[in-house]
Amino acid sequence: MNELTGAWEALKFGGAMVYPLLALGALAIIIILDRAVTYRRALVLPRSLTALIETYGFRWDDLERELAKLSSANCYAGFFGVIAANREKPAWWVESRAGDEAGRIERHLGRGLWILETIVTAAPLLGLLGTITGMMQSFKVIGASSLVAPTQVTAGVAQALIATALGLFIAIIALFAFNFFSRTQSHALDQMERLGSRLTDHIRLDQEGGAESEARVVPLPAKEGVRVR
Repeated sequence: MNELTGAWEALKFGGAMVYPLLALGALAIIIILDRAVTYRRALVLPRSLTALIETYGFRWDDLERELAKLSSANCYAGFFGVIAANREKPAWWVESRAGDEAGRIERHLGRGLWILETIVTAAPLLGLLGTITGMMQSFKVIGASSLVAPTQVTAGVAQALIATALGLFIAIIALFAFNFFSRTQSHALDQMERLGSRLTDHIRLDQEGGAESEARVVPLPAKEGVRVR
């Protein structure tokens, strides 16, 4: 408790820029926790589901059973479910619906990341602004009289250093989080695209097999008095 109190007292020397920096830090933490919970719930891909989709000629009933095991918040379940629900349609139609669903998932996963990206840029700039105001305070004290007050000068320098350090610290945390979530989102979308291609290939295989079966049925010429069914 004493350490927290001491840290807060030290931050007070950072001047007015400390408060917006702390607000940005709190906002970054909220977004990081929210995205961490969302990604943990939405991006669970069981190995059994991957192995089934990679299997040649799997049954759609088996796929639906695997998808039923996943939660409604799972992005893979939503994406593969759209493809499975439209498997009777032409392949171009399925790809179009899958693309729409992928766009929705991308927007869902990327929600709030632009704020993290903004914090990465804004926090060091606010820290730099605190540095400038602190140095201006020190120079003002030096130029006000021929006698330099060491306490007032060091107060301005402390304000400059604390604001800069706090801004860089917040920016580094936000940068690592933004890169991690962006990489995770990109990997998930690549997985969806790859496995979605397997599903659409299976749909084409089913449709081509049905067309070949119909082509093999050749009607025989009807004879007089004989009924051909």
